Amino acid sequence: MAERIFIGVAWPYANGPLHLGHVAGCYLPADIFARFHRAQGNQVLMVSGSDQHGTPITVRAEQEGKSPAEVAEQYHNSFLGSWEQLGISFDLFTRTGTDNHTQVTHSIFNDLLEKGFIYKAIMPLPYCPKESRFLPDRYVHGTCPHCSNKDARGDQCDECGKPLNAVDLIEPSCSFCGTAPEIRDSEHYFLRLSAFNAQLATWVEEHPHWRPNVYNFTKRLLADGLFDRAITRDIEWGVRVPVAGFENKRIYVWFEAVIGYLSASKEWAAERGEPDAWQEFWQAPTKSYYFIGKDNISFHTIIWPAMIMGHGALSLPYDVPANEFLNLEGRQLSTSRNWAVWVPDYLERYDPDPLRYVLSVNMPEAADTDFSWREFVRRNNDELVATYGNLVHRVLTFTYRNFDGKVPDPGAFDDSSNAILRKAEDVSKTVAEHISLCHFREAIKTAMSLAQEANRYLDEKSPWKSIRSDRTEAATSLYIAISVITYLKTLLYPFLPFSSEKLHKLLGLEGMIRDKGWVFELPAPGTQLAQPEALFVKLDDTTVEKETAKLGVK
Repeated sequence: MAERIFIGVAWPYANGPLHLGHVAGCYLPADIFARFHRAQGNQVLMVSGSDQHGTPITVRAEQEGKSPAEVAEQYHNSFLGSWEQLGISFDLFTRTGTDNHTQVTHSIFNDLLEKGFIYKAIMPLPYCPKESRFLPDRYVHGTCPHCSNKDARGDQCDECGKPLNAVDLIEPSCSFCGTAPEIRDSEHYFLRLSAFNAQLATWVEEHPHWRPNVYNFTKRLLADGLFDRAITRDIEWGVRVPVAGFENKRIYVWFEAVIGYLSASKEWAAERGEPDAWQEFWQAPTKSYYFIGKDNISFHTIIWPAMIMGHGALSLPYDVPANEFLNLEGRQLSTSRNWAVWVPDYLERYDPDPLRYVLSVNMPEAADTDFSWREFVRRNNDELVATYGNLVHRVLTFTYRNFDGKVPDPGAFDDSSNAILRKAEDVSKTVAEHISLCHFREAIKTAMSLAQEANRYLDEKSPWKSIRSDRTEAATSLYIAISVITYLKTLLYPFLPFSSEKLHKLLGLEGMIRDKGWVFELPAPGTQLAQPEALFVKLDDTTVEKETAKLGVK
């Protein structure tokens, strides 16, 4: 029976282009997962959108002398272009600036307010006397009181991951002028998170399948005890507060951004002309997965579930497969220091599948990993080109030349031929299991091991030799090799969609892999093959020097 799978993916701040850390952190794993489940015949809804209301947008707008709306629009369009070129297959990628999102946010706010899970209180906030304004949390930097990180933000410490309030910082300073802020009182609305501590703890215990980093981090936060958090701020950019007297305040971005998963689902349904279609993805037995980076764990395992518990009638997350960070050339990625490989820049020079491959095989699932241009070139040339691409090209080229461009009619299968077909069947089951459990690194490594095995089989059979003495033997070994390649183009489709669809056509198959599904059938003898083409392009060694020079690496 087909499953229903909801996939929510972190909402990127629309304050700059995407970099490789974003892709490896959540967007690529989400796409792999979605493509696999669609091919399995499951109903999938994958949504996200541009977070247009975060303070990073207002910071960029002030730096560039633009309005926040102009900055948000610019980078939202940039995201859309990157997703299309990278093959990130959202069912809907929207934005938090829509009327629909405002309406859904107001609905959740009013419901929680009515039930007593939102309340008003006075809170001390940092106020910059030089700027003459209250400072949103991200406008304040200082030392984390928990881990002593000297570059903590006022909303969260990226070093230890704990959520913060700006007034908790030691030696805080205004991010713009460096002035030490004053602390002044301001009235705001709070989410009564503390009311959900016990309920959340019980719920988390029911999810031992979560990744250890997610499971253990969440349990620690709950053990420390949750505190109520303000959900409004003294800012002018964002979703307005639907209460009289709060016209000059806005709903804080961390509260309304997670509601985006629900508002995007409703927008998707409305666009389909089926306004109630979203509901089946928010009710059991649908499983909901949230793909995020490790800096967003608390928002998806504590805050959003608490909001859902308070609201009721919506499914809680089934899994939150948060990734660790991707570093660059041994150093932490930094947008402020321009230490990044920007996705639009990459796509101007290289194909998407090699990047998808390298990030998949090196995905930071359990620990931080590193991207280097040397490793990128090596994996592209040695693994994609020399192992997988060469297998495909020499099999199809030799077959095309010697068997009238058609899949040959095989003779009897010997032990080694049957063994590799069994291997292909076993690998297909193992890859499916790994992807289902969000173990993407193991999945792609397992798939590539089949390509290595096929190369060994081909070298053993040497059809380029046997064709002179036993044409049927050559036909059989080529048929077996084509069969394994047919497996590989489907197994690798979630990871390498562009080259997989290309191979699908080279094999003379109709339609597209995504329509045919997660199906493994031996090729029909006599099928007309297309003129063989290389799947991947070998990169020159000078690529490393050129790209590292752009980063300033000597």
